[in-house]
Amino acid sequence: MTGTTEPQRFFVVHMMKTGGTTLRDRLGHHFGPPGIYPNRTDGPHIYKAILSVDYLLDRWAARGEEIRVVAGHFPLCVAGLLGVPFTTLTVLREPVERTLSFLRHHRERTPADHHKSLEEIYAEPLRFHGQAHNHMTKMLTMTVDELDDGMLARVEYTPERLDRAKAALRGLDLVGVQEDLEPFVIELGRRFELDLGPPLHVNTSRHVDVSDEFRARIAEDNWSDIALYDYAASSIAIR
Repeated sequence: MTGTTEPQRFFVVHMMKTGGTTLRDRLGHHFGPPGIYPNRTDGPHIYKAILSVDYLLDRWAARGEEIRVVAGHFPLCVAGLLGVPFTTLTVLREPVERTLSFLRHHRERTPADHHKSLEEIYAEPLRFHGQAHNHMTKMLTMTVDELDDGMLARVEYTPERLDRAKAALRGLDLVGVQEDLEPFVIELGRRFELDLGPPLHVNTSRHVDVSDEFRARIAEDNWSDIALYDYAASSIAIR
């Protein structure tokens, strides 16, 4: 795409179950459906639209001139593949609660898994490695060379990767946390002169009691995300 002055565009590093869908819809209040990726014209395969980098690139070629917000589940590195500057945003969530919310949501939305315990779903390799294990660290640090399966790809978690994730957070234009989403949205609107509309009613998954042992297991597995979240909440995030 060419032009002497690029319009302002936003790339949301949309972590699963952190309020990213609400953020996308608030941005949609300002930009309208044509300005959002994905929208209904990018279907009917919604999971392809929100997960496939190749599909995003195809849709960008088709209608990138009108897109102002990219808000699928794409790692930060994908912004660099689109060839235009972006204002970059993300919202994080306390990792144990994020993981439990993901597991509840998956069970509610997946008929074949209605009968399974959250522990069983968590143990499935695709769910664990692709969507649960240190998910926020992965979304901030994946490289283009690691994008063979998009967000679902497996990566190795090390202290060095955690340091890279913290550096990536510092490089974003705006960082929030899910429990203080409205102050984040207010600051986003103020800083970039956006009309993001009123707060939205958010449907949440039904609470399910889990054991302390399972919570401890999730915390141990997600040591990097816990350190990352604590770092963001204490020093970077809009509160």
